[in-house]
Amino acid sequence: MPADGNLASLRSTHATPVVFAAGAAIGVLGGMIGLGGAEFRLPLLIGLFGFAALSAVILNKAMSLVVVLVALPARLGAVPAAEIAARWPVAVNLLAGSWERGRERNWAIRMRGSTLYKVLAALMVLMAAALVVTHTTASGTLHLPLWAQVPAGVVAGFGIGVVAAIMGVAGGELLIPTIVLLFGEDIKTAGSLSLLVSLPTMLVAFARYSRDGSFAVLGANLRFMTIMAAGSIAGAVLGGMLRGVFPDLILIPLLSVILLVSAVKLARHD
Repeated sequence: MPADGNLASLRSTHATPVVFAAGAAIGVLGGMIGLGGAEFRLPLLIGLFGFAALSAVILNKAMSLVVVLVALPARLGAVPAAEIAARWPVAVNLLAGSWERGRERNWAIRMRGSTLYKVLAALMVLMAAALVVTHTTASGTLHLPLWAQVPAGVVAGFGIGVVAAIMGVAGGELLIPTIVLLFGEDIKTAGSLSLLVSLPTMLVAFARYSRDGSFAVLGANLRFMTIMAAGSIAGAVLGGMLRGVFPDLILIPLLSVILLVSAVKLARHD
């Protein structure tokens, strides 16, 4: 039995408008910086809606998957599918690393609740740092030779996969700068490639979660998850329209502070 106890018994009683509005707010935040917003959803699930850590991670993963599935066709409209297909070695390289992982689900499930809260807090600090570095510094390319680029991609894919799986996020916050840095792709192409890498790894992670009782939290909170996911998608569309309205020099520090404050609250959670 997972450390969070009887996950199937957790049912949200929050009103539909509140859940939808929360999802929309997350979607707007993510959309304004070109991400899904799952890193902001996780502390909200725990702090506002009262889910235990493991339950929040599983719900976050499910909603992240929905957002990725919706975002992928839109991304393919912005970047031609043929252009993405031509860069299949990049996706395969990163997938080779993420595919080799498999124990991160067990780590999350077997952790004591208090330990998982602290791990999530530390990873949120990492996400805040990645957000600042990615959006406030010029992303160059390492220009590694192929013999070094391939193992570097495998290692990066493994590390990003573990972080994404434990937090229940798609991992775009880390995948996009990695693709730019290691493989020299532009930001727009990197965004599409990150979705192609995230999707299969998230599906595999779901299959692993479904093998034990922890997966029951989705059935117990299906209505809640559907409403928040719908709000996240609507918010992401609005956030995309608002992109550029607020300068990064204001928006990124603000979002980073939100993540850091959330990390402190999670670290103190019992």
